[in-house]
Amino acid sequence: MLVFLAKRLSQAILILIGVTLITFCLSFLMPADPVRMLAGRSATQAPVESIRKELGLDKPLPIQYLKYISRLVQGDLGRSYKQKTQVSELIMSRLPATLLLMAGTIFFELLIGLPAGILAATKRGRAADNWIMALSFAGVSVPQFVLGLLLLYLFAHIIPIFPLGGYGSLKHLILPALTLGISGGGWYSRMMRSSMVDVLRQDFIRTARSKGLTERSVVLVHALRNAILPVIAMIGLDIGIFMAGAVVVESVYGWPGIGQMAWQAIQMVDIPIIMGATLVAAVGIVLGNLLADLVIPFIDPRVYLR
Repeated sequence: MLVFLAKRLSQAILILIGVTLITFCLSFLMPADPVRMLAGRSATQAPVESIRKELGLDKPLPIQYLKYISRLVQGDLGRSYKQKTQVSELIMSRLPATLLLMAGTIFFELLIGLPAGILAATKRGRAADNWIMALSFAGVSVPQFVLGLLLLYLFAHIIPIFPLGGYGSLKHLILPALTLGISGGGWYSRMMRSSMVDVLRQDFIRTARSKGLTERSVVLVHALRNAILPVIAMIGLDIGIFMAGAVVVESVYGWPGIGQMAWQAIQMVDIPIIMGATLVAAVGIVLGNLLADLVIPFIDPRVYLR
């Protein structure tokens, strides 16, 4: 276990360094000039150069990157060009909303995807299987902003059960989490069906049936434990994806997450926030995958961490 953790930690450090390097270079390759955005289009050259020097953007790119890394090692993500606030404070202010939306979304993805995938696998080739796969394809294909607006129209306007947007209560969470959950649940159901179909063909399933076990016990106890492994790995990826925020859904529902902050930073070419949000997403992906790798051996003892 310790060897595995040490290996994954070393890989994580290399991944994060690579992410910061690529994001840093891409940020400065954008055609927009952050200094011009701050100074205004009508600003003369003197104040522009003064702001550039104040932000340290007059130095060569490698020097800027090394300074960023040296501050990052000390836990300093930099200061927002536009808001004049530490990036770490901005991220921490948005992190609770992002984590709450992530948890709600994964809950709905599992609630929709697992039962649908299991039912489709057990009814393989029948009408129920075809209908479930068609609905899952529709859920994946419909753009999130269309689905979000539709849910708002139905459940916040026609039937005013939920608020139109905002943040602060469970009612505010349900519609944005459900919007993302329907899309993700489509992927989960298709993955669960494929995995379950493969497991139901295995010899140990035939042995369980020959012992007289009920079909419910065979599927939900013996087959599910093996079929769910790819889903756990996918949850690990989802953690990282949602840590970066769901920009479209956050915009539709006015959800104050990291994704909305990152999108605003891209529009303003606020490089420290862009770097911070990308780094948070990368850390989320690394931690999510590590968590999935640690959980899988408890479900399937045949998997050995090395």
